[in-house]
Amino acid sequence: MTAQPTAKLVDGARCSVVGGTHAGKSGTVTDIKTSKTGHVTITVVQKDGTRFKTLARNVVVAGSA
Repeated sequence: MTAQPTAKLVDGARCSVVGGTHAGKSGTVTDIKTSKTGHVTITVVQKDGTRFKTLARNVVVAGSA
């Protein structure tokens, strides 16, 4: 897996969380939003259906190359 800039973050992309409260978890990116302060937040859906929100700067997108 290679780290991609968060500019490559799109709905449906596979990602792994590398920082913050949810470090070590992975799943599919959904619901990308930018807050009033400029921080990008995403919802990650795990394989078992569990959802959690995290900051986009804490994730890396799984390389599809």
